Amino acid sequence: MKVGIFDHVERAADRPIAQTFDERLKFAAAADEAGVYCLHVAEHHATPLNLVPVPGVYLGALARATKRMKIGPLVYLLTLVSPLRLAEEICILDHLSNGRLEVGVGRGVSPYELAYHKVDSAESRDIFIDAFSALSAALTNDKFSYAGKHYSYKDVPMALRPLQQPTPAFWYGSSNTTGAAWSGDHGMHFVANGPTDYAKVNIDAYREALAKRGGPAQPKPEFKNGAAIGALRHIVIAETDEEARRLAKPNVDYHVGSLNWLRKQHAQNEAQVRGLVPRGMTFEEWEKDGMAIAGSPKTVLAEIERQADKLGLNYLLTYLFFGNLTLEQALRSLELMRTEVMPQLEKM
Repeated sequence: MKVGIFDHVERAADRPIAQTFDERLKFAAAADEAGVYCLHVAEHHATPLNLVPVPGVYLGALARATKRMKIGPLVYLLTLVSPLRLAEEICILDHLSNGRLEVGVGRGVSPYELAYHKVDSAESRDIFIDAFSALSAALTNDKFSYAGKHYSYKDVPMALRPLQQPTPAFWYGSSNTTGAAWSGDHGMHFVANGPTDYAKVNIDAYREALAKRGGPAQPKPEFKNGAAIGALRHIVIAETDEEARRLAKPNVDYHVGSLNWLRKQHAQNEAQVRGLVPRGMTFEEWEKDGMAIAGSPKTVLAEIERQADKLGLNYLLTYLFFGNLTLEQALRSLELMRTEVMPQLEKM
């Protein structure tokens, strides 16, 4: 099993944004040294949940702050940007990182964020599929043309081409079976979110579609059967269970507030605040559902092994730096992950 890191780059309550960026780059460099497989960043808009709504700018900094670890968006919101402009950005980042870019794509889970950009959520999947087809054409041709419902291009020269040929690998993160199956149909690598039982339904849908396709479009030999199949988990590791849970509770609770911040601006009831993913509102609920894991290295490893067995994972996407955690606290979790947990996971 490989270990990756996910980050919204959330706004902390107790530090300037510039400090947050500096700390995240230091954390990324430490993750690179620790042997983390990939660092994935989110794209969200108009919310303190995400301070990098233009992920390519941040990924450019990450490309030069790291040397070996793969980097990439999870995900680019294809509904909000020109496929041509995004293809050019992908090419730049692939070269800046010396071929370490991994490209996650999606349509956007938040109808409010889409609406700010004048995109109708009801049409977003159709727009996304059209954008992905145009993006794929742009990345794989010296000159490309494309004609779709939402995007069209004719004889556009691609002076920039990806370093990785034919393209960097595509990833998809989903919390529903429709998206999970679509990503399997297209041979992408996949990461699920949400409670363990909920994630299993989506992983099963992805795995079934991938099997029907015959395997991943861009196989990765470091993963069993060539496809990365992962789950996102918020993790705090300390010397004792008590210390880890003491740190995890206020920071998961703060992070839940960030996740729900934009929905609270629009919601008419609690169901709308909770959103589409059936996640709880407190650390205790997240821990019960398997979304948050806090404890000593032994405790954390046991829970990861339990979930990996149930879900059939070969990729653990850890979220180690969230809420108001300090850089020092996040680095401690990372160090214990590196020394006590990752060596055991690599044997799985």
